[in-house]
Amino acid sequence: MSAAQRVQQWLTFSRQWWLFDAKWQDPFKSGVTIANYLKGTHKPIFGGSTDTGDHVVVINSQDIAMKGDDWYYRVYFHHTGYPGGATWTKAYELHQKDPTMILWKSVYKVLGNNLQRRPRMARLHIFKDGQVSPQILENVSNQIRPIQKVPKRLDQYGKEEIDNFPKLWEYPKDYVLK
Repeated sequence: MSAAQRVQQWLTFSRQWWLFDAKWQDPFKSGVTIANYLKGTHKPIFGGSTDTGDHVVVINSQDIAMKGDDWYYRVYFHHTGYPGGATWTKAYELHQKDPTMILWKSVYKVLGNNLQRRPRMARLHIFKDGQVSPQILENVSNQIRPIQKVPKRLDQYGKEEIDNFPKLWEYPKDYVLK
């Protein structure tokens, strides 16, 4: 085997580091995508018995978006192991306590209940904002494409874009709002 083929084989089986920006992303759809990278199903060499998964660094987990009233109606169960230790926490309360927990729990659930879940979850690195240590950022080589398009806020549009936006009608100059 030549040196070039050997290096190519090493690169095929090496673990890569992926960056995922969770800003304005649905945590449950994101959990499925992130779990695929942790399992290694995106690689052509994926096999059920081998662990070919990669590391995933998630930033901006405090800015996730849920549909409708999911913040109020979705609850998370936790049991301490002691009698009377069962608690149900609403999603918005859990997110206020720990902004990384909802995304962590969605990935944890997608990975299933098997012996490979713990080492795969060890390769998941979630940060509530964009401040990641330089040692981790040195390893990142790829970026996972966002699932949903991130909308622009009104304050991010310039005056020219607002003026050129098509209008259905023009108010008269002497029009007064009541």
